[in-house]
Amino acid sequence: MTFSNIVSLFIAMVVLAAIPSLSVLTVTTRAATYGFVDGVFTTIGLVTGDIIFILIAIWGLSFLSEAMGSLFIVIKYLGGAYLVWLGISLCRSKVQEMTIKKPVNSSLFSSFVTGLVITLGDQKATLFYLGFLPAFLDVSKISYLDTIAVILVATLAVGGVKLMYALMADKVSAIASSKTKNKINLVAGCVMIAVGIFVIVKA
Repeated sequence: MTFSNIVSLFIAMVVLAAIPSLSVLTVTTRAATYGFVDGVFTTIGLVTGDIIFILIAIWGLSFLSEAMGSLFIVIKYLGGAYLVWLGISLCRSKVQEMTIKKPVNSSLFSSFVTGLVITLGDQKATLFYLGFLPAFLDVSKISYLDTIAVILVATLAVGGVKLMYALMADKVSAIASSKTKNKINLVAGCVMIAVGIFVIVKA
């Protein structure tokens, strides 16, 4: 991976991590109800799940590239189309105001598991990374260093954004109005569409 690839990947992941979603709601809920530390452990769980999917996607893509040869281009087209569809869905989605209910008790381990399960329970994650990573990584020339770079980028980008959400939730118990979240969805959706088109063009 080149430095420009790393920077581009980092920016894209920051934007995507900022999208109001179940993971964001979970982090903010845990932080607002139990404190910032619980938000941190929930974030660690989320990032751990992302790393697992990244490893599956990267080495799965590498295997497919070697086994399928030119047919692998079809996978890229499908992945790019999926990203465009996801971007359009984000642009059209409307976020409603959500209230946070305080449960009785919790533990740091349960916060970690909550974050991990939410990520691993998302069956779209693997398909997402299959379509997303080829825009920044040449899977035919994958190396362990590239894998480590992607994991570090994901940890800093996704983890950093979720921690900011947790910190804000801990301080004010609310992130933003639904109007603001809708604007975030629109921007993130446009980024997704652009990345999807980029993947298709590169294929």
